[in-house]
Amino acid sequence: MQGKANLAPESTAERTALWRALHVEIDAAPHVFEDRVGLRLLAPGAEWRRRPDMDPDFTKTFRASMVARARFVEDLVIEQADRGVAQYVILGAGIDTFAQRRTDVACRMRIFEVDQPAPQEWKRQRLTALGYGIPEWLRFVPVDFEAGGSVWQALAEAGFDAKQSAIIASTGVSMYLTKEATLATFRQVAALAPGSTLAMTFMLPLYLMPPDVRLQLGQALEGARASGTPFISLFAPEEIMAMARSAGFQDVRHVPPSALAQRYFTNRKDGLQLSSAEEFLVATT
Repeated sequence: MQGKANLAPESTAERTALWRALHVEIDAAPHVFEDRVGLRLLAPGAEWRRRPDMDPDFTKTFRASMVARARFVEDLVIEQADRGVAQYVILGAGIDTFAQRRTDVACRMRIFEVDQPAPQEWKRQRLTALGYGIPEWLRFVPVDFEAGGSVWQALAEAGFDAKQSAIIASTGVSMYLTKEATLATFRQVAALAPGSTLAMTFMLPLYLMPPDVRLQLGQALEGARASGTPFISLFAPEEIMAMARSAGFQDVRHVPPSALAQRYFTNRKDGLQLSSAEEFLVATT
């Protein structure tokens, strides 16, 4: 059993949730993505905005990327739900708050949050303590990856029906996986019922990035390595699209940051713009 002292969110999930909250607190309206629930769950104390990784200027492109990818996935989930897709799987869910913020959509679906056991138990306890609770349609799926746990077996045990279409989201995860692991995920999702969709972020190799972004990402790579979570896999768009097609997806498209910028950041007066390091792959069965 995990002791209570070990229950805590992962640092990357915590930072992402705080950046989403920082966007609402300091960036100009209209906000790309509004999420204060994550801040409530974390309850970081009054001084959280003084943290070095919350510096308003240095983190500007990073938090823009976080809210852009969250908004893109949420728009896609709502679109699929309106088409009748009733299963939503979040791989590496972290402090995702869709189930708490968009109950109007979530209650029509069955949502499966996949994560490591300890951070997920922390989240369960915080949701209960704050009165959100765990509705029947929200399924927590703890998977101990270090012990060789199987995501798809755990999903099946939690009630996921591979014969029914689903939307699968994986953001901020692929860089920590081997390319073989990513290909295995592609094959699993491509074998799901027709009409299923995978939305996944990936990071470009340094040589494909503009010089200014290259410097920032280089620092991020060093920080990830120092914290014990090194980036393992970076993809050129053509490479990851070819992998998805070889896994059996019927339709594969690349969504670059420029498309998200045009969709969510046009005519902003505060100069907020996202980093060009992270891209989206959207593949359907």
